[in-house]
Amino acid sequence: MIAEIISIGDELLVGQVVNTNATWIAQHLHEIGIPVKQISAIPDDAEEISKALDQAFSRADVILVTGGLGPTKDDITKHTLCIYFNTQLVFHQPSFENILRFFANRGVEVTAINRKQAEVPANCTPLLNHNGTAPGMWFEKDGKILFSLPGVPFEMEAMMEEYILPHLAGRDNQRVVAHKTGLSSATRPG
Repeated sequence: MIAEIISIGDELLVGQVVNTNATWIAQHLHEIGIPVKQISAIPDDAEEISKALDQAFSRADVILVTGGLGPTKDDITKHTLCIYFNTQLVFHQPSFENILRFFANRGVEVTAINRKQAEVPANCTPLLNHNGTAPGMWFEKDGKILFSLPGVPFEMEAMMEEYILPHLAGRDNQRVVAHKTGLSSATRPG
């Protein structure tokens, strides 16, 4: 089993935010014996997202996408995934109840834009986000899996630990991956 990570967000490409998500995911996949063959950072652009997905599906068994699931107009990942997987958004009641609970715990009222976050592509399995408002999404295509997760690191990490790592650890990928990094005597200083 081979994985690929796609991080979406203009903020990554201008150096405003460091891509800690890709590092965290790669480390945890390595621990369960799944090598990551490609890590990409791409802009909030539907054409670039679709192109990256085509490439990822051509070379990986598991694709992990982070970012672009928030409520702002530049968060286009969910809509792009609908186009890519030829589906439409549907209202997901458990995600909405999770959003209601999230806001109630903070004493904040849910707005129409927050309600829209409970909409997910009809052909995905929604993943509840217990630390935020954007649900994750699990797609399957041609025997391959795509997980789309929020870009907020603590939200992504919790969802990886709750849903994705246990699922992937249970698949037939239990090979040992070992890496040793060191300096040769020719490159060692002094």
